[in-house]
Amino acid sequence: MAAVILIVLVVLNAWSFALFGIDKRRAREGGRRISERALIASGAVSGTVGAWAGVRVFRHKTRKPSFLARLALASAADAALVALLILAR
Repeated sequence: MAAVILIVLVVLNAWSFALFGIDKRRAREGGRRISERALIASGAVSGTVGAWAGVRVFRHKTRKPSFLARLALASAADAALVALLILAR
């Protein structure tokens, strides 16, 4: 069971990281962007590590304090959920 949870977390974080990279590329090329809501949501569903890695690696959304604050709140909510799941065992 732990292996399945680990695989799911890796996939969710990789997906979140990829979304930030795709959005950064689209921003540079003038293409259709991924909404901030979708980027935050990708982090909120246990993809926070991937989301923050995407912010850092792609230097994406670093000048938007409101976005970073919402991502931080999503990260805190995700951490609280994980803590609750661990304590419930």
